Amino acid sequence: MKLSVKLIIAVTLCALNVSAGWTQRQYPGSVGLPDDVVWMREIYRTLDLTKDTNGALYYPVEPQGSKVNLFTTMFRLLAQKKIPAYEYQLDGTERFQKDAEVTFREVLDRFQIYYEMKKVANRRDSVLSVNNSDIPSADVLSYFIKEVWYFDQRTSTYGSVITAVCPVLHRSEDFSSEKMTFPMFWVNYQDLVPYLTQSKISVSNYNNAANSTWDDFFTARLYKGEIYKTTNLQNRTLSQYCPTDSAMVKEQKRIEKELVDFENTLYGRDLIEETDSLSATSGVKVAKSNSKKKGRDNVVTTKSKSSSSVKSKSSSSKSQSVSKREAAAPKASVRRQRR
Repeated sequence: MKLSVKLIIAVTLCALNVSAGWTQRQYPGSVGLPDDVVWMREIYRTLDLTKDTNGALYYPVEPQGSKVNLFTTMFRLLAQKKIPAYEYQLDGTERFQKDAEVTFREVLDRFQIYYEMKKVANRRDSVLSVNNSDIPSADVLSYFIKEVWYFDQRTSTYGSVITAVCPVLHRSEDFSSEKMTFPMFWVNYQDLVPYLTQSKISVSNYNNAANSTWDDFFTARLYKGEIYKTTNLQNRTLSQYCPTDSAMVKEQKRIEKELVDFENTLYGRDLIEETDSLSATSGVKVAKSNSKKKGRDNVVTTKSKSSSSVKSKSSSSKSQSVSKREAAAPKASVRRQRR
């Protein structure tokens, strides 16, 4: 009897391990930030969900069967206590620590989301209940995300990962038509990865088949977001030191160019391009110099030929003059030689 119980337990554990391995292969998640990196750049972006590029995060606004948007998924996970949420700091940064964690009820009370306390059978306490129509997914018109660009010297890889996501509410105040932004909470992206890999979405207007996931969307950087802050020693946002909109756009382009330039210089592409250009230009110079040398050689050879002909002519004329002088010489010299 004991042997059969142990056998059943062993088979059950084996089945669970196989199922876990199958799930991991079926839904592979994106890798996080490596532990040991020699270079890192932290970029904060805002994703405007009204833009067509980021529409996959917003639609459908209300749940349609198994299809829900990103905020509804995060809202349900937080309600079920499957993921923790952390308070949005006044300086806009995130702090993934226990003392900064916020509860689901605090989020509901802070942002005035309607809920009910319902009694559940076999339980003494009441349970929070929020209808799908009361989930403010339509008002979440943007996200704050944190990108970390890094260079791992151990593997010699350069890339970027997302480490944090923050939904942002857009609501109009009383007696005002202008909408204000209210950042809700930060979520560690690695806490979301196991659930983002299981949701199939469509990311194209020309192919409506749900053949991608939210994790693929973020990992492949299919979104489009503007930089509003970088981690700096003064802890300032771009709006704090860019006085005008044109200055902010210029600063955003400068930061984007810094990331591209770092990647180009990292693997010596600029040196390769310089050597290629130098070899190309030197090749042209060598060809020109060779052609010039050939021309000079041709000139020299023609000159030498002409000079040799002149010399031969002068030597022949000299020999002719010598023979004439010898013919005109007196006979006395001949006699002296005979004596």
